[in-house]
Amino acid sequence: MNFFKTPSWLDQFQFPFESFDQIPNEVFDQINCDLDKIQKPDPLVSIVIAAWNEEINILKCVASLSKMRTEIPLEIIVINNNSKDNTQKTLDQLHVKSLFEIKQGCGPARQLGQENAAGKYILLADADCLYPDCWVDEMIKVLSKQDVVCVYGRYSFLNEVHYPRWQLAIFEKMKDVVAEYRHINRPYFNAYGISMGFIKELGLRVGFIQTGFWGDDGQLCLALMKYGKVKQVRSNKARAWTSPRTLQRDGGFGQALRSRLIKELKRFTFNLHSKLPKDQDFGK
Repeated sequence: MNFFKTPSWLDQFQFPFESFDQIPNEVFDQINCDLDKIQKPDPLVSIVIAAWNEEINILKCVASLSKMRTEIPLEIIVINNNSKDNTQKTLDQLHVKSLFEIKQGCGPARQLGQENAAGKYILLADADCLYPDCWVDEMIKVLSKQDVVCVYGRYSFLNEVHYPRWQLAIFEKMKDVVAEYRHINRPYFNAYGISMGFIKELGLRVGFIQTGFWGDDGQLCLALMKYGKVKQVRSNKARAWTSPRTLQRDGGFGQALRSRLIKELKRFTFNLHSKLPKDQDFGK
């Protein structure tokens, strides 16, 4: 992990567009050309993405997924979760399977996605994230191991004006340490839809929660644990990259760091045992 700059492969997806109307046809044509190369009619893997008001971010996300270097047959499914912007117009121009879920929340959207998925394995991705070209291979390499039913990967933040890369890198290192500690007894607290995978048959058996409550991903992971092992994909090269929007909700870097330190300190002894959590414990 570089403490001072982001990987160069991310640059190709930093489109300057601010709305659907600004996206030229040539951009869609190039992305669709790449999508046609990697998507197959009989996929082993279904990448499921919930999108709410992401008309530009979903373009960037799908563009990054279209660059996957893999021999694994896959499909990409995007669920428009009742967006009020031009998300659907963007999806209509892309060669992906597009679904619409009127019930608000990632849980209902992801449930619709897995119900319409053709693959044996489901990989969850977020609409505002970018993925390296090895992501599918690295995730499936672990998920396909014997007795593994669910996996989750690591993620990093894209630097922005008030969040320089060195600050974000420090935050990520601390986050990774906490994740290792959590994984001992409570891996479901690390399982975010930003980079997560599971066996579809089992995912359909337990289902996603049907509310707008945050934590549908962690709750699914918890429910899957009775069927097998949950593994962490530790490969740094397979990290997903996302904007610091979740940090921005807490204000500046110092405030975001402080609030998360307090949260983890409160959870410290809680993570020493495997007692089942309450629903509110899944809030991010």
